[in-house]
Amino acid sequence: MKLVYFLGLMCSLVNTNAKAHLHNLQTDTTGNTLLWEVSGNGLAAPSYLFGTFHLLCKDDIKFSSTLKQAITNSHEIYLELDLDDPATLMGALMLMNMKDGKKLIDLYTADQYKRVSDFFKDSLKTPISLFQRMKPEFLVALLYPKMMPCNSASSVEESVMQLAKEGGKDIKGLETMAFQASVFDSIPYEKQAEDLLNTIDSLERSKADFALMLHAYKSQRLDEIERIMNTPAFGVADNQEILLDNRNKNWILQLKVIMKKNPVFTAVGAGHLVGKNGLIALLRAEGYTVRGLENK
Repeated sequence: MKLVYFLGLMCSLVNTNAKAHLHNLQTDTTGNTLLWEVSGNGLAAPSYLFGTFHLLCKDDIKFSSTLKQAITNSHEIYLELDLDDPATLMGALMLMNMKDGKKLIDLYTADQYKRVSDFFKDSLKTPISLFQRMKPEFLVALLYPKMMPCNSASSVEESVMQLAKEGGKDIKGLETMAFQASVFDSIPYEKQAEDLLNTIDSLERSKADFALMLHAYKSQRLDEIERIMNTPAFGVADNQEILLDNRNKNWILQLKVIMKKNPVFTAVGAGHLVGKNGLIALLRAEGYTVRGLENK
């Protein structure tokens, strides 16, 4: 695989294969799709963009024949993180903690801390003492299973990885765990702690908001996903530049280089696709043709 000639031959075969199947990928006519084709602007073959959801009921994770064909047409699979690399998990365990010796108990009044502690003990059956050093935003993620309408949840990324492995595709990441951890270090821990407490104090409302987002995702309505993300309940708007915009722009810089070499399938959170600084708009601004694909 390291021989230049062999690499060139393999790339040629992949590109030819992608072109051969191009006519099979039908354009979406509904305006509702999570799967997009990126072509033009000097690309030898199309690449693909897919919006994921980081936690979904297993029974709801179903992939269309078009999506499977897009993965087949691609040379590599790019996720936000290389989740196939054991070092990513190890990095996550090491980088989840707050800096400067900060502890969760330092971020709350006595009453507030008791509410958080009681919730973890009563609802999660876990003592909060196990998470004293963890960034509060990571603790919010532990609450998501409580909001799910099922007991068996998984990530869409995991299923994408399974398809990729079955097809012998390399899996890579657009970011490192260290970078993602630094993103959460950019948001004041006090603000993160406030978000955690608000989620706990209004869990039923949080469940309702989460259900709305799940429905929008399963309906593949990017316009609705964007609208929901901009509501105060989701708390994205206050940190949109840090959580979405800057990362999207960095990914575009990478993808411009990556897509020139080989067709790739990029699967990232659906929230990264939408808006004026979303990946779809940014790719079009760079001169690429981005069309929605039928994904039923």
